[in-house]
Amino acid sequence: MALVGGGLFFGWVVGATSALALLAAAVTFLALRNYRKWKEMEAIPEIRPWYPILGNSLLMDSDGEGFWKQVIQYTEEFRYVPLLKLWIGPSPYMILYHQETVEIVLRSSTFIEKSYLYRFLQPWLGTGLLTSTGKKWHSRRKMLTPTFHFTILVDFLEVMSEQANILVQNLEQHLDKDPFNCCLYIVLCTLDIICETAMGKNIGAQKNKNSDYVRTVQSMSDLIHHRQKSPWLWPNLLYSISGEGRQHYKDLKILHSFTDKVIEEKVCKIKQQEQYKNGAASSNHLRKNKERKAFLDMLLNATDEDGKKLSYTDIREEVDTFMFEGHDTTSAALSWAIYLLASHPEIQRKVHTELDEVFGDADHHTTMDDLKKLQYLECVIKESLRLFPSVPLFARTLNEECYIRGHKIPKGTDVLILPYALHRDPDNFPEPEEFRPERFFPENSAGRHPYSYIPFSAGPRNCIGQRFALLEEKTILATILRHFWIETEQKREEVGMSAELILRPTKGIWIQLKKRPPPSS
Repeated sequence: MALVGGGLFFGWVVGATSALALLAAAVTFLALRNYRKWKEMEAIPEIRPWYPILGNSLLMDSDGEGFWKQVIQYTEEFRYVPLLKLWIGPSPYMILYHQETVEIVLRSSTFIEKSYLYRFLQPWLGTGLLTSTGKKWHSRRKMLTPTFHFTILVDFLEVMSEQANILVQNLEQHLDKDPFNCCLYIVLCTLDIICETAMGKNIGAQKNKNSDYVRTVQSMSDLIHHRQKSPWLWPNLLYSISGEGRQHYKDLKILHSFTDKVIEEKVCKIKQQEQYKNGAASSNHLRKNKERKAFLDMLLNATDEDGKKLSYTDIREEVDTFMFEGHDTTSAALSWAIYLLASHPEIQRKVHTELDEVFGDADHHTTMDDLKKLQYLECVIKESLRLFPSVPLFARTLNEECYIRGHKIPKGTDVLILPYALHRDPDNFPEPEEFRPERFFPENSAGRHPYSYIPFSAGPRNCIGQRFALLEEKTILATILRHFWIETEQKREEVGMSAELILRPTKGIWIQLKKRPPPSS
């Protein structure tokens, strides 16, 4: 038995040593390959100190909040430097946060390839719309764009209103009581909305707070973000035997099982409906039982340019992508908007005045016509996204060399674009830390540089779901504010910010709710 145990231990040591040797060889190769890039970009200011092979990785704080504080500090320190260089392991990244430099990358139809760092999303999201590139991305984007047509969004609005009203019912238990953290309530509401609009399934998350899916999305986001900034966790072999890698596998199983089950149920339902339709059912009966179309229904019927239907894997990766992007980003944006309104009573009063003008004392669900009239509320949302963009940074790989501000950037270099810092350029937004929705009045935003404000990215690879997101945020905020007055004693510095994949309030958003007075006649 001792010999067997010793043999196993020896085998483990040999395996681990071989893996480390492979890692060292791979990283050394990358470092040598990038030496030419380093020489070409030597004149560009960089974050120091950095170390051979590891770059700036040892400087980066391990937790999301500490890391984000460092990023903010660097962009403030180098505000008037046109370009900034960061080393993640042996790879150089150009950090862009000025409108002219950002525009060169985002307006291009060539620079659409996502950075290497996005590969760590692929076990979860596959190569769907967020992570794909080249011909596949072009084909998928063209195929999916019609699913966000105005008429389809009108159907989705009914779901948003229903779930927003459930949210209000849940919030009423806190009326005239102590401060509470509203973030989980918002997350569950947006999860219910995306499940029903994306997959056609009502999971009732708002009535069951112990959602495995919500917990697992958060866990997976944390794991991916930590791996992205830890080069020693990049090789799949080493990651798979680490504690984080094992947790990643468990989370992946939960997320994919959830999606698989929903797709399977939907496919069975469609087959049953087809059989029923081919039977003796009357057209009247079918009309009465007509269900809302969901994103998944459209995917199951979608065809590419060659008339070919999506495979099961194609469908799952797009559903997973929209599930992630469609609830996590929106819930973060709503939480920040609620905090800002609670912190600025004079602005909240203006929103209430506008709501009273549009709705009066009517109690009907929010309609598309109502939303069109809520212009000031829309400015509130845009200003909130300026201060706290849901995706605070994203990355691209330059697949050909280019010049930015006179500096030659070699082919294969990755760039990090920081909307959070870009939105704080005082030349575009005087006193940038102040919350001023009036910045987005038509007369004040006319002539503003198109790449100075990019909460949904910009150019060919802008967010396909931005109209959906704005519609959802407007509907939920309007519904909440028709019922409540919101207050908070939480200071900006007490909220905390963590930038994993999404910009989150680390300490939560703690608010108090008061009953709104009836609209004045």
